[in-house]
Amino acid sequence: MQITQALKRAAAARPGALATVCGGRRRTFAQVAQRVARLAGALHGLGVQADDRVGILSLNSDRYIETYLAVPWAGAAINPVNTRWSAAEIAYSLADCDTRVLLVDDPFMHMLPELRKRCASLRTLVHVGNGATPQGLLSYEALITATQPVADATLGGRDLAGVFYTGGTTGFPKGVMLSHDALVYNALVFAAQGVARDREVGLHVAPLFHMAGVALLNTLWTVGGTHVTMPAFEPLAALQALERERIATTVMVPTMIQLLVDHPQCAGFDLAMLRRIGYGGSPISDALLERAALRLPQVEFAQVYGMTELAPVATQLGPELHAPEGRARGKTVSAGQAVLGVDLRVVDPEGHPLPPGVVGEVIVRSPGAMLGYWGKPEETAKALQRAPNEGWMHTGDAGRLDEEGFLTIVDRVKDMIVTGGENVYSVEVEQVVARHRAVAACAVIGVPDDDWGERVHAVVQLKPGAQADADAIRAHCKTLIGGYKCPRSVEFVAALPVSGAGKVLKTQLRELHWAGCMRRVA
Repeated sequence: MQITQALKRAAAARPGALATVCGGRRRTFAQVAQRVARLAGALHGLGVQADDRVGILSLNSDRYIETYLAVPWAGAAINPVNTRWSAAEIAYSLADCDTRVLLVDDPFMHMLPELRKRCASLRTLVHVGNGATPQGLLSYEALITATQPVADATLGGRDLAGVFYTGGTTGFPKGVMLSHDALVYNALVFAAQGVARDREVGLHVAPLFHMAGVALLNTLWTVGGTHVTMPAFEPLAALQALERERIATTVMVPTMIQLLVDHPQCAGFDLAMLRRIGYGGSPISDALLERAALRLPQVEFAQVYGMTELAPVATQLGPELHAPEGRARGKTVSAGQAVLGVDLRVVDPEGHPLPPGVVGEVIVRSPGAMLGYWGKPEETAKALQRAPNEGWMHTGDAGRLDEEGFLTIVDRVKDMIVTGGENVYSVEVEQVVARHRAVAACAVIGVPDDDWGERVHAVVQLKPGAQADADAIRAHCKTLIGGYKCPRSVEFVAALPVSGAGKVLKTQLRELHWAGCMRRVA
């Protein structure tokens, strides 16, 4: 399987159909295929050879999509750079896998002096922004115009498609090596589950360096759909794009959904064409799901659980379980069941399967599993070759299965809060706090406590105009969960810190409380 094959198929079958939309730029499948082939030729001219890595540090755009396909077309592997990282983290990821050519967007030009200083492997910089090309960089458009198209290198199967870096906030990032097979398998699964249907229009608001964005990208190519890109998520701009481009499908994280449906102008937009919102990163609270269903009654919601190392899907909680009759089954707190082709277990610390209802580490065997971590054989062995489950991806997530195979993620194994000798899983507490009528979003962390070792601490973002204090939050929680799980302290913030993928950055929240402590929570 090849990630470039879907473009060639669409260009042959529907050359004049709309393939990409980015601001005022609209290009057909034939045009995109020609530009991809020319860009691949330009990469050859810059010295890119088979199996080299080519990086891109950019906001979402049609040029990002073209680059994603042109790199394997040229026989190389893509390195999509996390735009939320510091220059030091980015430089590490580039140097780690010997990335020599980097495509850079306008917002990141200020990083180039430090990147050049820290990353000796960088030799060529290409400007992919809309402004004037800065001195010392090559113009993306000029390269395409001046270069003849080349034939697809036809990489596929277990050939390396990309190095996708994960982590970087608590230690050095790890480069996840993903094959063509892994990425195409995930696209086929997403298409089969209705994330995108034949020739639909999809909106890219999740960053394209993130696997959620990559999964939608590959799925839309698979079904011959149209790609509409936004540089980054902003709720009003997203509402405008959904209406203007008659978007049928998109992928978000719950934080984005909350900002969208709670926007004061949401009800004024015609979103009748929007059929599906896939989400991941965390479960969606019942309170948010109810608000979303009221605002978008025609939309199907589906949760996907996975990770970069699985490219990314492991389980899905389908639309039928988000509908009112499905919610009555109480499955919305779960991440759903294993998708086709995936085997799933919950195991004890020795790797032995646990019975339903017992919390352990989630491990996965999947056609989407990574080839390994770039340059980290010990980390690869720890994740994939751990007896007695060799070949299974050890996720580091703590979860439990029920009798029907529904998986509930209770926390990262490392994020479990141990307070007074009791284990508390932050996700469970977050679900309860989020049900308070005044809460828009929340995060629960463990913070140092002289008496309890750690205490449960809630960081809460209130809805606009809503009021609540710590006592009200604690009293609400005590009606739904055991007292030892309830937050012993609560702080209120104007907004929670989020990553480029829209996930709450708990590491930043913890840092405020653990800085200077001898014992740390990673």
